[in-house]
Amino acid sequence: MRDGQGSAGNVIAAICSFFLPGLGQLVQGRLGAAVLWFVLACVAFAFTWVITLSLLPFGWLAVSVFACINAALYRREEAVLYQTRSR
Repeated sequence: MRDGQGSAGNVIAAICSFFLPGLGQLVQGRLGAAVLWFVLACVAFAFTWVITLSLLPFGWLAVSVFACINAALYRREEAVLYQTRSR
C-alpha cells in the first residue's frame, strides 16, 4: 500500500484542509502543522477583513489552498525510508 503522494489518506486530508486549514494535517497526525495552518488562516482572515472591511474570506481561502497542497504532498518518513531501501 502506498503512503505517499496521491494516497487515499492524503486526498482526504487535502479535502479536509481546504474546508478548514489544518484539519488535514491533524488527520495525518501532524499537530504542530495543524495549529500553524489554522492560526495562519485566522491571521490572514483578520488581515483581509481589516483591509477590505468585508466578510469575504480572501485570506482564509488563500491559506486554505496552500494548506490543501501541503496535505496532498505530505510523505511520511517511513514511506520515504521504505522507498529508498527497496531500490
